[in-house]
Amino acid sequence: MIKATYKKHNLKFRQASATSRGILKTKETFFIILQKNNKIGVGESAVFRGLSFDDVPNYEKKLQWACENINLGLFVLLGKLNNYPSIQFALEQAFLSLESNEKFILFPSKFTQSQDAISINGLIWMGSEKFMKKQIKEKLKTGFTSLKLKIGAIDFNTELNLLKSIRKEFTAKEITLRVDANGAFSPRKALEKLKYLSDFDLHSIEQPIKQNQWEEMAILCEKTPLPIALDEELIAVIDKEQKEKLLQTIKPQFIILKPSLIGGIKGSNQWINLAKNKNIDWWITSALESNIGLNAIAQYTYSLGTTLPQGLGTGSLFTNNIDSPLCIENGNLVYKNAALWNCKFLTNIDLLKKL
Repeated sequence: MIKATYKKHNLKFRQASATSRGILKTKETFFIILQKNNKIGVGESAVFRGLSFDDVPNYEKKLQWACENINLGLFVLLGKLNNYPSIQFALEQAFLSLESNEKFILFPSKFTQSQDAISINGLIWMGSEKFMKKQIKEKLKTGFTSLKLKIGAIDFNTELNLLKSIRKEFTAKEITLRVDANGAFSPRKALEKLKYLSDFDLHSIEQPIKQNQWEEMAILCEKTPLPIALDEELIAVIDKEQKEKLLQTIKPQFIILKPSLIGGIKGSNQWINLAKNKNIDWWITSALESNIGLNAIAQYTYSLGTTLPQGLGTGSLFTNNIDSPLCIENGNLVYKNAALWNCKFLTNIDLLKKL
């Protein structure tokens, strides 16, 4: 028999981080902990308030239900939790962790053996021109060759000038530039803005308009002068038939997978298979998880063998994250000695006395 419990944890940002949806100072998350025959498994249920499909008032009650019914088994639980993608992903992590010889090695690979790394983009948060320029300089100094800029919160011309300043120093062969609008553009003005942005040899733009405007997004993807990547658009699309319909209707150049928001490993695999059949490329991004969730996403991502830079650089954003072997070196995510894991803040839970 498996015993299960969960614990809440509020992650604190090192500095307030701005998106087009507002200022983020803290990030609520939960951990599901399993115990069986003196073995322990841990998974992160990283609900994203204001964005997650499963951001509902009874969220913790559903977490408690999952823990009380843990012996139904993973397959049955996943089927009963279709409307709770973050809990689905936490359970996948926890069961993989429980079965592993080392609780945080979910997908053994050259990555977890510190023999290979994952190329990632450096994330530039919205803010004043001075603040964004400072971030850009810091990322370039530490070896990043791919940058993703959050746009849509400050004056558009200021954002264009930032991109122009980067391109004055670095060509597209030297620095890959992505931008993420988080749905900030209006459908009426989006194409015009995309044309201005295309002057700077951008790799792609994420979610230029808000989700659930399929016809408008389809027109943009057909006429766009630079590749469009769907991000928030994938959230809350659960049924396989609906996923296929979305891809067939919009025909994006890329899709972006956030496992905590789209049903974990099972949900991500389904999106990837559907996209491949339509020659749509993809990459994976974390959604402000702690290092527990980031670790699972990174190991899963590496197992897929993709070569595009991934969006997995969020582990250093928090002051009270879990110490882990994950670190960033020269624009890559690397996994160092597994002994670096430190989950002391969880040890008040009886199941975790042995961590």
